[in-house]
Amino acid sequence: MSKTVLQILFGFILVSLFCYTTFASLQQSVLDWQGLIRQPDNWWTIATLIDAYYGFLTFYVWVFYKEIRWLSRIVWFVAIMLLGNMAMAAYVLIQLSRLGRDEPAATILLRRPA
Repeated sequence: MSKTVLQILFGFILVSLFCYTTFASLQQSVLDWQGLIRQPDNWWTIATLIDAYYGFLTFYVWVFYKEIRWLSRIVWFVAIMLLGNMAMAAYVLIQLSRLGRDEPAATILLRRPA
């Protein structure tokens, strides 16, 4: 992905999440949210879901960079969007298991040569 595409994507995430959070704050104080006690309060439940899926999407950008094959990219996208942090943890564990004995953990951040 190019720098411009990433700037547009993450700029959109930042602005849209800020706007929705501001909107939700004007509808109901976050301190009044009782989604875990009684029926969910829509504004903050929606804001939390948006935030979670933007986090999944942010993680997926790294997966997209790491994975060279399109099938892997598609499978991981579906897994991350359906399973969230469980899929993300599995992906990191798989990447860590592929490290050589003496390789630093930071090595998983980069794409391996094809």
